[in-house]
Amino acid sequence: MNDWPDGYGRGSQGSEPEGPRAMRHVQRPPVPQQRPPVPPQQPHGYGDGYGAPYDSGYNTGQVYGTPAASVHDGRRGQGGPAGPAGPPPAGPPPAGPPRPAPDWRRRIKIGSLVLVGSLLVVSIGTYFWADGKVKREVDLSKVIERPKDDDCTTYLIVGSDSRAGMSSEDKKRLRTGSAEGKRTDSMMILADCSGGTTMISLPRDSDVEIPSFKGSDSGKLFPNQGRRVKLNAAYAEDGPELLVRTVEHNTHLRIDHYAEIGFAGFANIVDAIGGVEMDIPKGFKDEKSGADFDAGKQILSGEQALAFVRTRYAFAEADLARTKNQQKFLAALASQTATVGTILNPFKLYPVMGAGLDTLIVDKDMSLWDLSQMFFAMKGVTGGDGKSLNMPVSGSRGGNLVWDKAKMDQIVKEIQNDEKVTVSGN
Repeated sequence: MNDWPDGYGRGSQGSEPEGPRAMRHVQRPPVPQQRPPVPPQQPHGYGDGYGAPYDSGYNTGQVYGTPAASVHDGRRGQGGPAGPAGPPPAGPPPAGPPRPAPDWRRRIKIGSLVLVGSLLVVSIGTYFWADGKVKREVDLSKVIERPKDDDCTTYLIVGSDSRAGMSSEDKKRLRTGSAEGKRTDSMMILADCSGGTTMISLPRDSDVEIPSFKGSDSGKLFPNQGRRVKLNAAYAEDGPELLVRTVEHNTHLRIDHYAEIGFAGFANIVDAIGGVEMDIPKGFKDEKSGADFDAGKQILSGEQALAFVRTRYAFAEADLARTKNQQKFLAALASQTATVGTILNPFKLYPVMGAGLDTLIVDKDMSLWDLSQMFFAMKGVTGGDGKSLNMPVSGSRGGNLVWDKAKMDQIVKEIQNDEKVTVSGN
């Protein structure tokens, strides 16, 4: 009995022989001359039935009838599952890791340090440059028998008629003449106290006594002979040291620092800041000084400013009127120079300092800090705590102006006690 189903098996049951069975076989086709079009993406690996292409994992060519090149990650010649053949994808390469955000806090810190360092270098350079230009020629240690010290810082500020550094054209333009040597053209006491700043003009025609003194050059002691002279004669006789000694002897105020500036330096400072604005209440003219002013607000050049502070013959009070104009102008000069716009602007600061320091003479103990404090004290005269006055005068003696002793003593007492001065001058 035959248990095989019909059409299967071998034997004599069927009338016909078993038909051929389709079997898989391998046939390597000829290598194509050109790469065929890239077929659609096929899943890699083994097929899911007979007739699906077989990937052996070897990438050396066509495998078993399937024209394929083994590609891994778009590169030939590397192992791994095969990928579609063809050129690399178009477009920019993949972006790298993102850059970190800029550290602005760190940048600002570095920039601030650079700025501070630059300002420090400039400030130090400016200090040594200016310090080297200051002429410290007055030795106050030679002054003898000095009054007691007090809490105020007191300056003696002198304007001299020195023509040092002036050309013949400058002398003609500024109407200074060509006299040899130098004399005091103005003298002021500036007392910088916590109770207020006081500026006291001393008329050069003031009647004073020349005290005992030690010669600035010879060191010889000259006794007091009771000589009474004009105040500017003390400067002419033995220079700044005798002038300081004479002022201290006659006022009983101790002078801490001395500062003197000549004609040229004064005019150059004014021109360096672009002129000084003045409000002149009444116009006046003076042929000797070259003054020719109308009433009202106006900007004075260096030449005009020098004529303004030197004029005396145009006024009935002569020397007293001139000292008032000098106070008014110096306060305006300081107020308009000691500003942020000038101090922080090197194009203004350096010309102003250069012009002033070239003809400035100070005492040997005066630092740049002391000089700046003097300048700001002058500016403070125009403020609410400042006061300016002429030394009170009670009369005259032989053409010299005699100080009012009672009022002068009160001024001195208030300054020595660091109080606000309440006395009014002439």
